[in-house]
Amino acid sequence: MLQTVIFLVSFLVLLIFVLLSVAFITLFERKVLGYIQLRKGPNKVGYMGILQPFSDGLKLFFSEQTYPLNSNFLIYFMSPIFMLFLSFLMWVLFPFLMNVYEFNLGVLFFICCSSFGVYGVLLCGWSSNSNYALLGSLRAVAQTISYEVSMSLLLVCMLIFVFSFNFIDFMKYQFYIWFLFFSFPLFFCWFCSCLAETNRSPFDFAEGESELVSGFNVEYSSGGFAFIFLSEYMNIVFMSLLCVIIFFGCNLYSITFFLKLTFLIFMFIWVRGVLPRFRYDKLMYLTWSIFLPISLNYLLFFSGFMIYILL
Repeated sequence: MLQTVIFLVSFLVLLIFVLLSVAFITLFERKVLGYIQLRKGPNKVGYMGILQPFSDGLKLFFSEQTYPLNSNFLIYFMSPIFMLFLSFLMWVLFPFLMNVYEFNLGVLFFICCSSFGVYGVLLCGWSSNSNYALLGSLRAVAQTISYEVSMSLLLVCMLIFVFSFNFIDFMKYQFYIWFLFFSFPLFFCWFCSCLAETNRSPFDFAEGESELVSGFNVEYSSGGFAFIFLSEYMNIVFMSLLCVIIFFGCNLYSITFFLKLTFLIFMFIWVRGVLPRFRYDKLMYLTWSIFLPISLNYLLFFSGFMIYILL
């Protein structure tokens, strides 16, 4: 009973800090993009731009809540909440080390939750009863399903070395050497898959402003849009956390863990400021003709190598 209470309190504190980190990641993103694009932003306006995230949050939640008259209102209303709930749920996998919950099947849980995320995007677009929103959601679903296949295989390649579904074991097996050093091409494929999974540039076809007037969330305002926004940025932080755990060593006792996490979040932002958007057919070619064969070949190579070592 006491352990359950400790877990719930720890998880609640974690979620509060994750929401705070999302607020300041938006500030960080605006500052970095301001420097990249040589324009004024929170990097020059205001006192370090610190009040910018809070003013954005207040503006979103206090603006008028509108909804289309012909929408399927119940699904339209619940879809952003479902997306935010899934993002919260994935943070159960944060590798606590002391007196809390240890998730022995964490990798399977992550794959299930990331697969469920497709339904939130699809229902957002369909329930809005808007052609633009539906088109954006269909593009997002096709993109996400395509990248989840190769992403799961990339994850299985790393699981061969730890023989466990628990993310804490990645820390134990990377005590002397990071997995990044002998699987750099896999890290590159994984990072690109994370960009596509979180609908970030250059794979932001779900929210292509130039073609789809903001995509699947075009009919959302106020709190609904804020929930979708929070869900997306929480997923960015979580995918960066997974990159650190799987490829960069996961020593939670060290400050370098959070420095590596910050660097990977910066990579998400840097890619957005530097690279143009892909063409959609090139996106599909990239996943089915490049990432999938690479991940399958690495899977065969790693599994054969481990069998050879064990025998």
